[in-house]
Amino acid sequence: MGDGYRTEEFGGRTVQFYTCAIQPFTKQIYPNLGPAHLTGYNGTSPGPTYKIPRGTETIIRYLNNGEVSAAVHLHGSYTHSVWDGWASDEMQVGQWKDYYYPNSETARSIWYHDHADGHTASDAYYGQSGVYLITDSAEDALELPAGDYDVPLALSDHKYQSNGDLASPNGNPINFFGDILQVNGQPWPYMSVEPRKYRFRIFDMSLSRAYDLYFADPSGNWITFQVIASDSGLFGSPVTTNDVVISMGERYEVVIDFSKYAGQKILLGNNMQQAQIQEYSNTNKVMQFNVGTSVSDSSNNGDVPSTLNGNIQWPAQRTTVDHTFNFQMGGESTWTINGVDFSDVNNRILARPTQGSVQLWELHHTGGPAVHPVHVHLVNMQVVSRTGGSRGVLPYEAAGLKDVVLLEPGETVRVLAFFGPENGVYMFHCHNLVHEDNTMMDAFNVTYLQELGYASAIDFSDPMNTQFAPQAYNDAAYQPAAQSSAVSSLANMGAYTAFSAMASAQAAYYQTAGYNGDASTAPSTTTVAPVSSGFGFASSTATGASTAATAVATQAKGKPFSAPAGPPPGYTARPTARPGSHGRRFRA
Repeated sequence: MGDGYRTEEFGGRTVQFYTCAIQPFTKQIYPNLGPAHLTGYNGTSPGPTYKIPRGTETIIRYLNNGEVSAAVHLHGSYTHSVWDGWASDEMQVGQWKDYYYPNSETARSIWYHDHADGHTASDAYYGQSGVYLITDSAEDALELPAGDYDVPLALSDHKYQSNGDLASPNGNPINFFGDILQVNGQPWPYMSVEPRKYRFRIFDMSLSRAYDLYFADPSGNWITFQVIASDSGLFGSPVTTNDVVISMGERYEVVIDFSKYAGQKILLGNNMQQAQIQEYSNTNKVMQFNVGTSVSDSSNNGDVPSTLNGNIQWPAQRTTVDHTFNFQMGGESTWTINGVDFSDVNNRILARPTQGSVQLWELHHTGGPAVHPVHVHLVNMQVVSRTGGSRGVLPYEAAGLKDVVLLEPGETVRVLAFFGPENGVYMFHCHNLVHEDNTMMDAFNVTYLQELGYASAIDFSDPMNTQFAPQAYNDAAYQPAAQSSAVSSLANMGAYTAFSAMASAQAAYYQTAGYNGDASTAPSTTTVAPVSSGFGFASSTATGASTAATAVATQAKGKPFSAPAGPPPGYTARPTARPGSHGRRFRA
């Protein structure tokens, strides 16, 4: 992390401080062509990997030495809105901002990426994304594969020009699909593994590409594995499957046993192909695992426990729909939610849940040739139902809480979430980042619950609060004494000290006070006629999914380190490999 890293204690709370610069760099992808020009965090892509013990707060000072404005969103964190990466809270080139994170939720795989208004897609495409892991002792006690056997896999797709540089993702407001699949920044890599269990944390960091992932042996047989976690952490119990559908912004964690495949090559394949384009060669292949013949470390190699997390914080059950949102093509902009886009400042707040309340949102895909992975900032969502498409709620969607849910054309999905514990204004949007930029993003306002009296002298609820605005770079602000002073100033505000107490108080309040509904009526919106045009897909794991979802719903009543600039050990770029045929396609 550089010279800016420090750890300080404040009344029993540990706060870690980092500095990170957004900066251009070049990376050689094709060995016989020119380099690719990228812009990434600390000059790497993906950016540095953070591994943070639960309860350790972090402050990351981002300096924008890039070429355009930037905002940083820690995707999956219930951060105060002033540090959530509000799209208009942008660091201009030459500015820096301190982002303050609580890290107090259970262990989970989250990630960070740019969220600047109107150019999030290109910023993420050119390198502004990275992995952020929260660990805890409860997860460690499960003895899941760890250390070298616990590997993040960040998936993305790109296009390259004949000179070896990246082709721009801009110009098409509908979708971007690259012909080169990458894992941790490397095209079609391979990884040497031992014949034992591995834990893979899979991130879909693509702009528009969803995947149906499977592991296949040399004969093409799909290998059974266990899904143990998703966006918001560990499941109650593992889910056994032979494929997993993952869309943009989602994360799934899997455990696979290579012990039967010593000396063999195992494919991580993609069974989802795009019918709305002429799909490219090799997009049905993601990477290859070369299985060795010996195991150097047998620790954390036992059976996955049947109980992983017995304390998932499921939201209180609710059957009345509070809001219906149409994710649609049409209206005043290319992509909108209920006909409203983020540039409509007077109307873009579409919901006002009271702080600490639970709401049931109904999400509709009402048209357009694309899928919509819906990301709601701040909250952990329970996926309650999916109707109108070719599948129900998949078992691994129902097994835990999430912050992204995939909508295919014609589908209606219901999600349930606790809106708190803090108040503030937050974004929700389609995580097809091309759609977000064009302009399928709006906001909701978690309004202050006066009855509890948790008033703060500092306003953390306004994402544009000038007290926390980006500042122009100067050498003095980066001196150790100035950085230490900034850490003390933020830590002593007590921004996150009351989170647990507030959540408990809010839950107790609503048990007796009942549901308050929205604090005020949302503005009128314009909705285009619902249609089912576009392309969807059928999941091979859909059988029995709705039953599994119902069963789960019924049950519901460290030390930091930096990732290397290149790929993890054992990866080799193979940009010219183009074998293969096509798997399942999106269908109309």
